[in-house]
Formats: sequence, structure tokens, C-alpha cells
Amino acid sequence: RGRLDADDRNRARLAGLAAAIAEQRARHELWAGMGQLIGSATGHKMRNFAQSLSLDMLLTHANRHLEDLARRYRLERVAGADLEIQVVDREMGDERRGVHSLSGGELFLVSLALALGLSAMAAGTAGGIGTLFIDEGFGTLDPDSLDVALSCLEALQAGGRQVGVISHVPAMVERIGVQIRVAPLGGGRSRVTVLSTAAALEMVAVLDGAEA
Repeated sequence: RGRLDADDRNRARLAGLAAAIAEQRARHELWAGMGQLIGSATGHKMRNFAQSLSLDMLLTHANRHLEDLARRYRLERVAGADLEIQVVDREMGDERRGVHSLSGGELFLVSLALALGLSAMAAGTAGGIGTLFIDEGFGTLDPDSLDVALSCLEALQAGGRQVGVISHVPAMVERIGVQIRVAPLGGGRSRVTVLSTAAALEMVAVLDGAEA
């Protein structure tokens, strides 16, 4: 009888332990799944996970600008890679291509779309980005693409952004309202002048006459 009573008590205790083990196993499975997705000792997975969310948002904004800059292409993430992007060529049956397969002008337009997308993302944060500077790259564009890019930047400026362009392309003179010219004087010194569009056009005419 004593052995039977002890067996009953052990069975009752075992049943309670089994319930506690099942509860702990469920909690373990939850955190193990989270660890597999975004957890690691170095925080690498969590960092990539957070950055991938930001990249998805960036590509959404960039693709809106690509509709105006280069309608042929659309940007997307590479399948199976956290932070790599590729282009979808709509004129080639939605062929997936690496960004480095683009020509110089196409790559500039894609980079410009990403920069504008990043500016749009930052506009929703505290302070935002009120000024955008673009350094060179316009020389790789054909006349039609250059006109599209400048029209896009003008629309951005009309929306309240201040846009600065650093370039040596003569065709841009007529489209830039205010220009800052830097002329080297030698000895590490330079002269900086600020010109309006009318003054800039007058200077170009004078220079052309001098060259003639």
C-alpha cells in the first residue's frame, strides 16, 4: 500500500512537471524562432533585419523617382540577400540585372533616384534634409536624359528643397538660377563669385566671343 501511495504521488508530481515543461518548451520555441530570424551574438542579424526594412522603404521611394528619370528600370532587392539590390529591365521582359551592368548615364540616373528617395525618407524625420548636393555625373547623360534629370530636380526645388549641383556641363548653365563659380588664383587661393542666370549667360557670351 505504501509503495502504491508513493507511486500515486509521483505520478501527480510528474503530471505537474510535464505541464511546466510544455510551457517552457513553447517559450523556447518562440525565442528560438526569433533568434534564428534576427538574433546573433554580434547583433549582425538584427542589424541586417532593421536595415533591410529601411532598404525596402528606400527602394519604394526611389522607384517613384525612376518613373520620371528612367521608366525602363525598377529597383528591387536580390532574393536571398539582405542588402543587395538589382534592376528589373522592363524593356527586356523584366530581366533581372546587376546595377553594375548599367551604362554610365543609366547608373547615374539610378543613383540619383536613390539619393532622392533617401531625401524623401529623411523628410519625415526630425529636421529632415532641406538641402541636397549632387556632385558631377551629368556629363554622362545624353541631352534628353539631362533634360529629364534637371526637370526632376527643378520639381524638387519647387517643393521647397534647396538643390545644389556641382558640374562642368555647359548645357546646365541656362537651367541653374543661381551659380557659384570658383576660379583658382594660384598659391592655394581662389576667387568665389555668385552669378544669376542672366549674368552667367552674359559671361558665357563674352567667353565665346573671346574664343572666336
